[in-house]
Amino acid sequence: MRVLVACEYSGRVRDAFTKLGHDAISCDLLPSESPGKHYQGDVFDIINDGFDLMIAHPPCTYLSNAGARYLYPNKKLNKERYEFGLAAKEFFMKLLNAPIDKICVENPLPSKIYELPKESQVIQPYQFGHPLSKRTHLWLKNLPLLKHTKVISDYTPLIRSNVTAKKRNGQKQLGKYSGGLITAITFQGIADAMAEQWG
Repeated sequence: MRVLVACEYSGRVRDAFTKLGHDAISCDLLPSESPGKHYQGDVFDIINDGFDLMIAHPPCTYLSNAGARYLYPNKKLNKERYEFGLAAKEFFMKLLNAPIDKICVENPLPSKIYELPKESQVIQPYQFGHPLSKRTHLWLKNLPLLKHTKVISDYTPLIRSNVTAKKRNGQKQLGKYSGGLITAITFQGIADAMAEQWG
């Protein structure tokens, strides 16, 4: 199977498919962090190269509901950020509607203002052997829902957030990281499940 892993610089999903004998390539504007087939550049340069499956991780900075509070500083719409979000939605939808038979696009919970289509599935790292929570939405085309491989009941948040502190009587969420590229890397358990179940 020919597999394209779009917007991936870690090589983790690519490598999971490669280990099972698939012809997998990652693509990102950044260089790959691990050796393997990687195209550094625009994914749309290679998207029509005859792939059977694409797993895409488009940037979520402007689409994520976690950043929605920045859309209305002082109760007024931040037009520049809104326009960035619309551009991010266009990129997201181009990936979802790409001419590839099987597609998975992943992102966190999106802000309602951008009206993305409803996700197919919501997964968590603790369902795939990692003692952490990080709500991840999957939009699937011609793929089955990803089955949990190892559910862990004792877990902590991956990302720190004060967004819902009021609901927790003012207590801050004690996550491991505050965000950034490190929180964008796919967990190994999820990457392995994708390769084993979709490959």
